[in-house]
Amino acid sequence: MSTSVILIHGEFLSPDCWQGWQQRFEKAGYPCLSPAWPCHDRPVGELRLEPDPRLTSLGVGDLVEHYARLIEDLPAAPILIGHSIGGLVMQMLLDRGLGAAGVGLAALPPRGALPGLSMKGPLLASLMVLGGWQRMPALSPGRFAKRVAHTLPAEEQAVAYRRLLVPTAGRIVFEAALGIGTGIDFANPARAPLLLVGGEEDRILEPSALRALYRAHLRSPAETALRLLPRRSHWLLTEPGWETLADFCLAWAATHAAAT
Repeated sequence: MSTSVILIHGEFLSPDCWQGWQQRFEKAGYPCLSPAWPCHDRPVGELRLEPDPRLTSLGVGDLVEHYARLIEDLPAAPILIGHSIGGLVMQMLLDRGLGAAGVGLAALPPRGALPGLSMKGPLLASLMVLGGWQRMPALSPGRFAKRVAHTLPAEEQAVAYRRLLVPTAGRIVFEAALGIGTGIDFANPARAPLLLVGGEEDRILEPSALRALYRAHLRSPAETALRLLPRRSHWLLTEPGWETLADFCLAWAATHAAAT
């Protein structure tokens, strides 16, 4: 039986963002799960109208524990693919020995591979405006179009926003941006193979920050790879050519998971 895949979504997103990836992986014969974050397991419309009040106390550590429990219930270690803060969670899970291989799509860095101000600024500024740490902020259509998905045509930006964007946990974004409780052992020799993928046009995690994260992970003797894509933004999930990217990520992870 093929190795299973767990897809971990990022901030401001519903797990529906993985729909195309999940269908593609399952068609290729890989059992695939895209579990919601805690307090995110309802339709997008409901989450927008009435966010779960427990979001205000949700931290990065809670996400890691949530996904760790799901992984531990599986018969074998899965491939882990995470986007943005989901990519941060993926790195923390690999550090704990969970996962057969990991792929980070525009993955935010753990503590110890600190991002530049260009990444911290958009994350923190949006939260400061919307109330910050103890709120449940939503990303505005304008910020989504300008900072996250600027490579998409306006019509596709509007569709993605309407279908996928939800309020998030302000505490999680603060912790991720400031490296609170997100430390890992970058030299961990037991860490599973890791692929980092980013866009050269990313306005949240600029290429220099992703390269710094890659260099930090090179302290481990475990397999580590970097792929930077031209004309891609932080929104790698549905940009033109996402199918080719999904196939590449799965093939890389499956090959390296089988080799360990």
